[in-house]
Amino acid sequence: MKYVLVTGGVVSGLGKGVTASSIGVVLKACGLRITSIKIDPYLNTDAGTMSPFEHGEVFVLDDGGEVDLDLGNYERFLDIKLTRDNNITTGKIYQSVIDKERKGEYLGKTVQVVPHITNAIQDWIERVAMIPVDGMDGPADVCVIELGGTIGDIESMPFIEALGQFSYRVGPGNFCLVHVSLVPVLNVVGEQKTKPTQHSVRGLRGLGLTPNILACRSTKELEENVKEKLSQFCHVPAANILTLYDVSNIWRIPLLLRDQKAHEAILKVLNLESFPREPKLDEWVARATMFDTLQDTLHIAMVGKYTGLSDSYLSVLKALLHASVYCHRKLVVDWVASTDLEDSTRIEAPDAYKAAWNLLKMAVVEFARHVMNLPHANSTEFDPNAKTPCVIFMPEGSKTHMGGTMRLGSRRTFFKVADCKSAKLYGNVDYVDERHRHRYEVNPDMVPEFENAGLKFVGKDESGRRMEIIEIPSHQYFVGAQFHPEFKSRPAKPSPLFVGLIAASSGQLDKVLQGCSNGHVVPAKHQFSNGLYTLAAHQNADVHSNGHAKKLANGLANGKYYPNGNGVHA
Repeated sequence: MKYVLVTGGVVSGLGKGVTASSIGVVLKACGLRITSIKIDPYLNTDAGTMSPFEHGEVFVLDDGGEVDLDLGNYERFLDIKLTRDNNITTGKIYQSVIDKERKGEYLGKTVQVVPHITNAIQDWIERVAMIPVDGMDGPADVCVIELGGTIGDIESMPFIEALGQFSYRVGPGNFCLVHVSLVPVLNVVGEQKTKPTQHSVRGLRGLGLTPNILACRSTKELEENVKEKLSQFCHVPAANILTLYDVSNIWRIPLLLRDQKAHEAILKVLNLESFPREPKLDEWVARATMFDTLQDTLHIAMVGKYTGLSDSYLSVLKALLHASVYCHRKLVVDWVASTDLEDSTRIEAPDAYKAAWNLLKMAVVEFARHVMNLPHANSTEFDPNAKTPCVIFMPEGSKTHMGGTMRLGSRRTFFKVADCKSAKLYGNVDYVDERHRHRYEVNPDMVPEFENAGLKFVGKDESGRRMEIIEIPSHQYFVGAQFHPEFKSRPAKPSPLFVGLIAASSGQLDKVLQGCSNGHVVPAKHQFSNGLYTLAAHQNADVHSNGHAKKLANGLANGKYYPNGNGVHA
């Protein structure tokens, strides 16, 4: 097994996750099998209880692992399926060591950070790196490891020490360190400054790790004299100094690495020069080029609680992007803060309240209130004593423990109506496996009432009592899902339900559905989020040639997506 470690210096937010993912893409394009590990130095055992404002979205894996959003980047870029153990946290490591100590496995020794914690980190990396994640038998060829945080952070120290020991354990030719740093340009002088990177590398070397490759973030390509200066003071060959300058879209990052021969530098350090193949990235070139040439814009209104931080809905945005490119449309997201929809906002900020509600009307609770004439319909999440509980707490859920107690991971949904839009988009299959993360569900006792009123539950779980997908057959595209289709969306395999939304919003749904009925499946099977999400699209005769649809009288914009935190939302 070969290992590539990606670290970051100077400041956070330089794009280590995208860099690590792109390195994996380039190496995979050379014919190597790749797996990934993300190290997060925080004490939480996983990301499940962390606020999106603190750490961005919680990404959910097939095995139910609630992990850092960077694992979503790895899965999307590399088209792999990771496990919860591919995300290492300080909490997980300490918990495993303490459990062993309680069982007496250390035979009375004093348990210390060195060697017990550092050994546990190394053993975890070696064990997880051997788990196949690409659907093939046997371990991968290369494991790309990303160390979260910035070099010098106190919470990272045990991991830095462990990785220094690990590089010695696996030996020369099996370990390559890529250090991502910043080369800022001061507007006053317009000169690229190397001092921050020099200090960062000096700190890294002082901790026992020597970088083989420098990946320098800058607004533009590094000048040759800057490379030479970095090479001299950081002791890295000039050929191994890469520029990660600003590009038009994220899919150009692997191309940037390829053009600078990053694969050759990494393969040389890893003694893999026997892989002479040039990276085959034609698909990435085509996708990046197409994105840059898209002209017809499409507006999607998206409601959320954490709209102040777009990373809170990263997978949703990526799924919308994948589907938009698939439909040859340029995506424009119109954010709607869920707080602007509350009654208190009507009094405190009437303009914001009106603007928010003009963009949308919402799914199950709203349907019950305004179609079924049940004015007291509500979710027990919002009103535990609701007179008409349309949405209820799942019986197996815990109300005392938050972490890992939701309905998590891949679950099977069976289509109960063969002629529904959702089944067609998935290729007329009998069932789909999608990822879940929720505590609340549609009240099964009210399902007959909903269906008599025109809301059809076209997808259910294996028991037939848990509702998974809803549709209004008479509506152009009104689809809701209990699962998260965004978590399995890939650039080359967009989520079918998201493709349906974008296609309906741009006047292409009939064409897409016709293609699916002829055996041309929307590329892949995918999912939704923490509660019932609603996809709705409207069009009428008043549609512009660029794909925009004007708002209709009922308040629906040309496309809407409701990623509101918990439970089933109207």
